[in-house]
Amino acid sequence: MRLLLSLAACLVAAPAFAALSPFYDSAERIDIIMSSPEVADALGQAPVRSIENTGTRDDGASEWTVRTQQCDLVVYLVAIPPDGPGMTTYRLDLPKGCD
Repeated sequence: MRLLLSLAACLVAAPAFAALSPFYDSAERIDIIMSSPEVADALGQAPVRSIENTGTRDDGASEWTVRTQQCDLVVYLVAIPPDGPGMTTYRLDLPKGCD
């Protein structure tokens, strides 16, 4: 009976193995931000000094701040969970330009 319960627990947890590690998930998020033409245009094509995760919006979107010498640009990444096992993807939300 214990063996059956152990096997069942392993099968239930199996979809979790498809998730990325926090390091690779952060790298994926940064790649989405840095490869966005909208972000590049909002920054005026200026070189980036830093990019950091600065919080979470009320709807759960992660807030990121991209800094250049002239401005701080706040962008949001909205998580799009997979339909089944697989990786979470993200949609970029750019509500306004540089501050």
